[in-house]
Amino acid sequence: MSCSRRTLLVATSAAAVGHLGAAWAQVQPWPQRPLRLLVGFPPGSSPDVMARTLAEPLAQALGQPVVVENRPGAAGNVAADAVARARDGHTFGLMINGNLTIAKLLNPATPYDPATDLTPVTLLATAPLVLVADTRLPADATRLLAAGRSAGDTWNYGSPGVGTVAHIGMEMVKDATGWRAVHVPFTGNPQVIQAMIRGDVQVALLPPGLALAQVQAGKLQTLGVTSAARSTLAPNVPALAELGVRGVELEIWNAVAGPASSPRAHVQRLATALAEIVRRPAVRQQLFAQGWQAVGTAPEGLAHRMRADTERMRAIIERAGIHAQ
Repeated sequence: MSCSRRTLLVATSAAAVGHLGAAWAQVQPWPQRPLRLLVGFPPGSSPDVMARTLAEPLAQALGQPVVVENRPGAAGNVAADAVARARDGHTFGLMINGNLTIAKLLNPATPYDPATDLTPVTLLATAPLVLVADTRLPADATRLLAAGRSAGDTWNYGSPGVGTVAHIGMEMVKDATGWRAVHVPFTGNPQVIQAMIRGDVQVALLPPGLALAQVQAGKLQTLGVTSAARSTLAPNVPALAELGVRGVELEIWNAVAGPASSPRAHVQRLATALAEIVRRPAVRQQLFAQGWQAVGTAPEGLAHRMRADTERMRAIIERAGIHAQ
């Protein structure tokens, strides 16, 4: 047998073995050992609380323990990168929308690309943001919106960091209202709230749970929510569109994703289990109490949301020149 023919046979055999191995992985029972669910934020954070809410029922559904592992850093991108690099077949991540959409747009040095290095599993839950204002400003939302357009002094607005959805959302608000407002970034939403109470910043976008607690305490006032219509999370707060502020339809969301190398069958099984779990009445109520509306999608649903949100926020990021470190 010639050398070239022998080489061809070896290569063909190796390819066949590779295809058989991939096919075998698809039909093997999965998971075969505990699942790791990485969270890019510290214990007690909103993504961490959601992950721990889902871990036990997910373990029961899959027949294997689910270990929540906190890997905080870089607004969740440290954990997202670890998920992208995982090759054990049992590592996934519970991520915020920024990790799955605009991470690379905000910082080209981000070591992973959400579009190519991660595979969507399911969109777990969503929430609008609430536009809140200093109580020293006019109490009527229409008057307050007008004051922002005609104010002689430039307002300040706070966010929990450069490139966060709250930051990008406030740039959308500026475009829609004509406000002259300067971004003041903080290390988190508690710091934004304290700055508003002091009067250092006048407006901000906050998650419903945080916003409404401060409003009920008389420390802040609401203008509207960034959802297309009123949200069940804040039923007494009008959508901004009701006030004539259009083009600010924006949500925060949590989702599960895995490495791009994840077998399709494994992704589908995990997505089906998680979607069923978040739709259970008891779990749905738990998530609602945490400030979230349960969703639960197929992988294709999350993939569509990732693409749509990436393109929508790309325009604002480029126009406003937003760059995260």
